[in-house]
Amino acid sequence: MAILADKTREELLKVLPGELPPASEAIINQIEELEAKVEWFEEQHRLALHRQFGPSSEPTPVGQEALLFNEAEAVAQPRLPEPTVETITHTRRKVKGHREAQVANLPVKEIDYRLPEEEQVCPECSGALHEMGVEVRQEIQIVPATITLVKHNRFKYACRHCQQEETTTPIVTATMPNPAFPNSVASPSAVAHIMTQKFVESQPLYRQEQHWQREGIDISRQTMANWMIRGAEMLADIYDAMRIALLKLDIVHADETTLQVLKEPGRAAQTDSYMWLYRSGREGPPMALFEYQPGRAGQYPKRFLEGFKGYLQVDGYEAYGQVPNAILVGCWAHARRKFMDALKAMPKSPKKAGAAVVAELGLQYCNTLFSIEGDLHDVTHRERFEGRQARSKPVLDQFKAWLDDQANRTLPKSAVGQAITYCRNQWDKLTVFLTDGRLELDNNRSERSIKSFVVGRKNWLFANTPKGAKASAIIYSIVETAKENGLRPHAYLTFLFEQLPNIDRQDPKAIEALMPWAEHVQAGLKSRAN
Repeated sequence: MAILADKTREELLKVLPGELPPASEAIINQIEELEAKVEWFEEQHRLALHRQFGPSSEPTPVGQEALLFNEAEAVAQPRLPEPTVETITHTRRKVKGHREAQVANLPVKEIDYRLPEEEQVCPECSGALHEMGVEVRQEIQIVPATITLVKHNRFKYACRHCQQEETTTPIVTATMPNPAFPNSVASPSAVAHIMTQKFVESQPLYRQEQHWQREGIDISRQTMANWMIRGAEMLADIYDAMRIALLKLDIVHADETTLQVLKEPGRAAQTDSYMWLYRSGREGPPMALFEYQPGRAGQYPKRFLEGFKGYLQVDGYEAYGQVPNAILVGCWAHARRKFMDALKAMPKSPKKAGAAVVAELGLQYCNTLFSIEGDLHDVTHRERFEGRQARSKPVLDQFKAWLDDQANRTLPKSAVGQAITYCRNQWDKLTVFLTDGRLELDNNRSERSIKSFVVGRKNWLFANTPKGAKASAIIYSIVETAKENGLRPHAYLTFLFEQLPNIDRQDPKAIEALMPWAEHVQAGLKSRAN
C-alpha cells in the first residue's frame, strides 16, 4: 500500500477509532490510485529521458553478469575443453597482416620510380648500378564518380548489287541491346547509382540534385523520382518472384515501422502509414521484402502471406495472429527489453530497492537464455534442439513459476509489472523456439533488416505519394536482398537493368535466373567485386 495512504489511514484511525467510514475509505483508495498514476508518469518520464539522452545499447548492469542458475543442466557446456593445471600468461600483440587483409580485394595500380639511366652510376667508383630491391608504399586512391555520355551507334547495312540490279534492297541492321529506359538519357548504371545513393547510403534526391549541379549536370529531383518509379516497375518482376520464393519457406520473420506519406487520398499528411518487412530465417535463400500499406491492421500481413504455412517469428503485436496457418514465435529480445526499461525507469530511492531487485532478476532470467543460445550458435539444428531441451527448458520452467509468483506482488501498471505481464501474456509464443532447432530466440534478424529503412527515413523523412512509397518498398527489397546474398547493390541493380529489357519477363525460368542467389549471378557479380 502506498506510504501516503498508510499515513492517512493511521491519522484517521487516531481521530475515529474503529472502522473507518465508507467516505474515508473512498478517499484513501483515491489517494492510492493517484499515487500509482504519479509513479507511472514518473517512470515514463525517466524512461523517456534515458531514451533521448542515454545510450541506446542494452548492456547488463554491473554485477549482473553471473547466471542465475547453478544447476549442472542449466550451465553445463559440454563442448568447452577441460582447463589445464598450468596457468598461461601472455601479452596481447598487434595482429600482423591486418592492413594487407583490408585491401586484399582492391584492384592494384602500380607506379614505378626508377633512376634515369644516366644517373645509374656509383658515386664512389663510377661503376654501373643494379636494382637490389624495392621499397613499397601503399595508398588507397579514391576516384569520384565519373559522368560520361555514351552514344550507342547502331549501323545499318545494304547490298550494293541489289541496289543496282533489283527492285527491292534488303537492309540489315546490327543488333543492339534494348534500353532499360526508352527515350531517356538514363542508363542502367545511372539509375542504379541514384537508387544506391538513396536506398543504401540514405542520400535524399534533393542532395543528389545538388551534387549533380556541382558536377555541371542538371538532373532535377523530379526527373530522378520518375526514374525511381520506372525502375521499380521493371524490378517488380524480381520482387514478385522473391515473394513466391518466400512463401515456399516454412520459417518467416516479420516486422513493421511507420512511414509518412504526404499525398494519400482521404488521409491527412500527418497520418502514419506503415512499411512492413518479411524476410527469411536461418534456412532458405536470404531475402528481405518490404511492403507499403496505409495501416497497421492484421489484414495486411494476412494478405501478403497468403499461402504461407509454417512458423512466423514476430514481436508481440497481435495483428500477426490473423495470418492463417502460421505458428507465431515470440521474441525474447523484446521481453528482455521490458525488464531493461524497468531498470532504466527505476528511481534511485531505497524504497524502490525491492522493485529494482525484481527487474534485475527478470533480466537475469533473459540473459541466461541468451547465454545458452550463444553456446548453441554454431551447432546443427538437431543439436540445438537437444541443447535447448536440456538447458533452456529448465530455465523457462523456473522463470514461469517466478513470473506467476511476482504477478501477485507487483503493481500491474508499473514498468516492472508491465514487463512481467508481457512475458506471461506472450508465454506460449515465447516458448515455441523449443520445438524446432531452426528457430531463433529473438526477432533481431528482422530488426537488422528494417534498420536500413529507418536510417533512410531520418534523412528523406517522408514519401510524397503512395506510388512512390510502393516503389521504395520494391527497391529496398532488391538492395537489401542483394546485401543479404553478399552482392554489391549497385552492381546487382545495373545487372538487372541490363538484363530485364532483353529477356522474356513472362518466363518464370528467365526471372529465376536473375535472382541474387543464382549461381551464375553470384559468380559473375562477386568476380566483378574482386
